[in-house]
Amino acid sequence: SVLAGVQGGCSSRRLFERNLAGLGNVLELCKETRAGLVLLSSSRVYSIPALQSLPLRDVGNALQLDVSQPLPRGVSDKGIGRDFSTNPPLSLYGSTKLAAEALALEWGAAFGFPVWVDRCGVLAGPGQFGTPDQGIFSYWINAHLRRRPLRYIGFGGEGKQVRDALHPRDLAALLVSQMTAARVDGQRLYTAGGGIANSLSLAQLTAWCDSAFGPHRPEPDARERPYDVPWVAMDNEEAERDFGWRVETPITGILQEIAAHAIANPDWLERSGL
Repeated sequence: SVLAGVQGGCSSRRLFERNLAGLGNVLELCKETRAGLVLLSSSRVYSIPALQSLPLRDVGNALQLDVSQPLPRGVSDKGIGRDFSTNPPLSLYGSTKLAAEALALEWGAAFGFPVWVDRCGVLAGPGQFGTPDQGIFSYWINAHLRRRPLRYIGFGGEGKQVRDALHPRDLAALLVSQMTAARVDGQRLYTAGGGIANSLSLAQLTAWCDSAFGPHRPEPDARERPYDVPWVAMDNEEAERDFGWRVETPITGILQEIAAHAIANPDWLERSGL
């Protein structure tokens, strides 16, 4: 998704129309019907240079946040929170998501309907098509199982870049809490992801796939791409504080569910267009 509007499949104009003009239609409907809105935003609203400058250490097969070093605002040993830098560049996709957040909050304030904004990490679970835009975990597991070509792109071609994974079942629990909340003021924007405990590097994910399906070696590709970031894991502390919400599905459970679905549906990649 982060490459939307830059290469293939979706023009920059269409990206703008989908993420902003489309949201405008939804906001007008909320205004007319007095409906509330829960907007699913993205960790891609954060500054790429700021993410690339995080203090990280190499722990062998993954990059890890180095909490012994001074950390920028919005980052802690729990992950990245809502106060982390959103200064451009973010990517065209990330910029439209950040603008969407502002529009949603403005419409809600102007016309008196409740708005919640959740900046989500990577959503991952069974039933996703095994394509890159559906999420790296589903894509990697499906491609590994079918022995499709895989590449470690950037960061030395070693697959040490890290993302966290959130099961939609856990996200749904947060949405229900927000939709049933009686609060009419106060904080409206939250971060929601798997968190540091539910994060993996590509190399770690490959090792899990090797143990489940047998060895399949990704090709190293050291070329750098402007939108790639080395480490993202979301901080859920504020959502836990305000809604009593916690991630219940561990990363191993997510991977096992995806793998079971991939095995049971051998034509899933073909149906997804790969």
